[in-house]
Amino acid sequence: MTLDYTAMGFITFDCLGWPVTAIPEGGGTTFIDDLTLAVSGAAGTAAIAAAKMGLSCRAVGGVGPDMMGDWVLQRLNQFGIDTSAMQRRPGWRTSSSIVTTRPDGARPALHMKGATGDFFIDDDLAPQVIDARVVHFGGVGLMTRMDEGRNAELARRAQAAGAITTADIFAGSAADMPAVASILPYTDYFMPSIEEAHALTGRHDLEGTAAFFIDKGVRCCVFTLGQDGAYYHHQNGTRFTLPAYEVPVRCTCGCGDAFDAGFAVALIRGMDAETAVRFAQATAALNATGLGSQAGVEDFDATWAFMERTPLRRSPATLAAVA
Repeated sequence: MTLDYTAMGFITFDCLGWPVTAIPEGGGTTFIDDLTLAVSGAAGTAAIAAAKMGLSCRAVGGVGPDMMGDWVLQRLNQFGIDTSAMQRRPGWRTSSSIVTTRPDGARPALHMKGATGDFFIDDDLAPQVIDARVVHFGGVGLMTRMDEGRNAELARRAQAAGAITTADIFAGSAADMPAVASILPYTDYFMPSIEEAHALTGRHDLEGTAAFFIDKGVRCCVFTLGQDGAYYHHQNGTRFTLPAYEVPVRCTCGCGDAFDAGFAVALIRGMDAETAVRFAQATAALNATGLGSQAGVEDFDATWAFMERTPLRRSPATLAAVA
C-alpha cells in the first residue's frame, strides 16, 4: 500500500464564530470573542487529524474554482496530505458552512452542500484512491453521485485489495438508508453517531441497532454516543461501552470525524479493540477543546498522553450501558 489512509467524501470550508448566543435582528451586530477558519467534513477533518498524528494521508473529494476551494487545498497541503485525487471543475462550488458555535460547544450551522455532491471517482482514478491501508468513506448520504452505487464498488475493490474499510454517514431518517445500505457489505468498521444509527433503523437500543447493521454485512459497529462515550459491537460477539473523557468543551464541530481519524491511527498501529476506541475517544475529546474541526488535536504523543492522564466522564447512561 502506498499510503496509510485515504479519507474520501465530505470536505468543507468552515467559518466559525464563538460564542454565539443570538443572531442580531435586522442589520445589527453582535460582538464575539473568537473567529477562525477550518477544513471540516467527515473526510476533511479525518484526513487532517490523522495526518497530525503521523499517518500518510490522501484526501479525496470535490471543491470549486473559488476562494474557499483555494484555501481548502492549501490547508490540506500544509499538513502534507496528498490532494492529487481532489477534483475541481468549472461551475462547482466548494461545500461551505457558517458555524455559529454556542457557549456550550453546540454548533448550529448554515451549510451549502456544493461539490461534495458533484465529484465522482471513475475507473482511471479508482486504483489511486483505494491504494491505502485504511480507506475511509466519510459522509455517505451526502455524496450524491458517489452514493448511487459507486461508494459500494470502491469499498468492495478496496477490501479485495487488502485495505480495511471504514464508513461514517450523514443521515437523518430511514429515507437515507438506500445510500447507506449499498456500502454496508463492504464495510469493516461502521462508525455513525448513535443519533444517525437510530434514525436509519428506527430502533432505540445499542445492541439491536448494531445487530441491524451487522445483519446487512458490516463486520463491526462503533457508535459515537456524544457525552456518553462510544459503543463497540463486533460480529464475533465482542461488545463494550466506554465512557467519554471529562474535558472543557469549546466546540463540538468535527468530533465524530476526529474519532474516525483516531480509530484509523489505532488500526494502523495495531491497537486492541478497547485501546483503539479509547484512543479514538481521546482524539474526539481533544477536538472538542479547540474552535473548529481538529483544532485541539496536536500529534500522536499528545493524544496518547491525554488518554492516559484524563479522567473519564461517568454519566448515568454510560453506567447503565456498562452494567
